Amino acid sequence: MTIRSSGLLAAALLGVALQPAWGAKQYGPGVTDSEIKVGQTMPYSGPVSAWATLGRAEAAYFKMLNEQGGVNGRKIDLVSLDDGYSPPRTVEQTRKLVEQDEVLAIFSPFGTPTNTSIQKYLNAKKVPHLFLAAIGTKWADPQRFPWSIALWQDQYTETAVHAKWLLNSHPNAKIAVLYQNDDFGKDYLKGLKDSLGQKAAAMIVGEASYEVTDPTIDSQIIALKSSGADTLVSFASPKFAALSIRKIYDIGWKPLHIVAQPGTSVGSVLRPAGLEKSVGLIAASFLKDPTDPQWRDDPAMKAWLTWMQKYYPEGDVTDWFNVYGYTVAQALVHVLKQCGDNLTRESVMSQATSLKDLELPLLLPGIRINTSATEYHTIKQLRLQRFDGKQWVRLGEAGAQ
Repeated sequence: MTIRSSGLLAAALLGVALQPAWGAKQYGPGVTDSEIKVGQTMPYSGPVSAWATLGRAEAAYFKMLNEQGGVNGRKIDLVSLDDGYSPPRTVEQTRKLVEQDEVLAIFSPFGTPTNTSIQKYLNAKKVPHLFLAAIGTKWADPQRFPWSIALWQDQYTETAVHAKWLLNSHPNAKIAVLYQNDDFGKDYLKGLKDSLGQKAAAMIVGEASYEVTDPTIDSQIIALKSSGADTLVSFASPKFAALSIRKIYDIGWKPLHIVAQPGTSVGSVLRPAGLEKSVGLIAASFLKDPTDPQWRDDPAMKAWLTWMQKYYPEGDVTDWFNVYGYTVAQALVHVLKQCGDNLTRESVMSQATSLKDLELPLLLPGIRINTSATEYHTIKQLRLQRFDGKQWVRLGEAGAQ
């Protein structure tokens, strides 16, 4: 698709968004007077199955919503299929969702390499590829991929916050980088280097990658320690973030340790690694953390806890990913409500790309979501935090790229 035609499509989508939601009913695939069917893939099996709680949390949220009457009288039917974090299987399952189940949209599918494998297909089919549970700059490219948008921050937004803090508070840091050997990790590494600018070559003294199928990363951690680094930046998924924290502690290495946001969950990362081994970790986030005592009396967090106890009792209330699953489900509901009775794929996509100062209850204070036909970045602000052995403690004000 050419830039010109993509721009015309984006403008057309925005035009749909600006039309009144009331009027004659217009339905796309998967929509009836009583139901809205959406689909997704999740790693319910495989090397990153810790993330599968996202799909379970989203399903639990929709269960609550459906009991309350749904969205404008329609219940949400979430068809969530296992892809094992395998791109070929993601393609197979996504084609099934689109061509056999005839879903209205693909909602919150997990993973950078897995979403990469279906992005061109969904854009060619003009199926909303909506609020991906994936980190990457490619999800904010409306000229080439006007049907794909994520709710997560991209690597550049996050690494810009890390780099700014390092340059201000640790300008002479010797940095080692651990990263996942796929688009997820490589984009993080590039983002860090670009954010450090001319100082990157001097500050980064070691790099090591791992495969998601690796049983251990002990050798990588030992090699990074041998580089002479006093700072470690881990761009790792939950399992490997936990392995890195544990190994660093066990070999007596004491670097300043920055972890990417996917490696921050107390329930699925820090507790398995060892809370005492996680003291001092630095990270950036955009959501309230359920372990942070400052939110104990927060009405939104109280509502989330009540929901967890009733609709997802087997879920971990210290797991940040369950906060995210709840929040991204709310984002979809907001979009569907805005569509009214105009529930076509074009309408859904245009509403998702015309959000104005959207405040969701569990976003950190001051963080709002704004999108347009030419701006697909959703989360543009993050706050730094430090883990004190029990919970994450706010380190500073919001930072943005």
